[in-house]
Amino acid sequence: MAVNRVPVLKRCRTLGLDPVYLGIDKKSNRKSGRANKKVSEYGLQLREKQKAKFIYGVLEKPFRNYFKRAEKMNGMTGDNLMTLLELRLDNVIFRLGLARTRKEARQIVDHKHVLVNGKCVNIPSYLVNVGDSIEIKEKAKSSQRYKDILEVTGGRLVPEWLDADQDNLKGVVKAAPSRDMIDVPVNEMLIVELYSK
Repeated sequence: MAVNRVPVLKRCRTLGLDPVYLGIDKKSNRKSGRANKKVSEYGLQLREKQKAKFIYGVLEKPFRNYFKRAEKMNGMTGDNLMTLLELRLDNVIFRLGLARTRKEARQIVDHKHVLVNGKCVNIPSYLVNVGDSIEIKEKAKSSQRYKDILEVTGGRLVPEWLDADQDNLKGVVKAAPSRDMIDVPVNEMLIVELYSK
């Protein structure tokens, strides 16, 4: 499987992104060397796409598939794309505060610690539906890892489209998130323009 090994803070600097959106508290002291360089329209569109891919940890081919699926759905393509990315299982685990970062959430899902409606799911890109119940397996709940995670994520705000029960390490998807519920700094209209060329 392809893995992006570029240092996270370096990538954040390149994309002009705050590491907080990835669940990382560190700050980079260096400044991006390309601060006052003029960027073309295509460059801006490409940067927005790279930003979305980087935040959600999605590679090019699956990202393009999400876009095609978003086009077929009713409503605005850009909003649909963001909703699909938000409903990925690894992202929902991150949003519920059961992981410090999306990468860690992906690992938790890969290691078969997650139950969706009582069934074990180990596919990070699995799209959850409204009404789905997500929880950590009983066997894994007592591990020190989740105590450490809850110490870090305890104060994190859970979005209104999710209902989290952090004491029992579970949550429910109450509704599909609309664009105004998603706090990711991506201009999805530029992504739509890029793909519609």
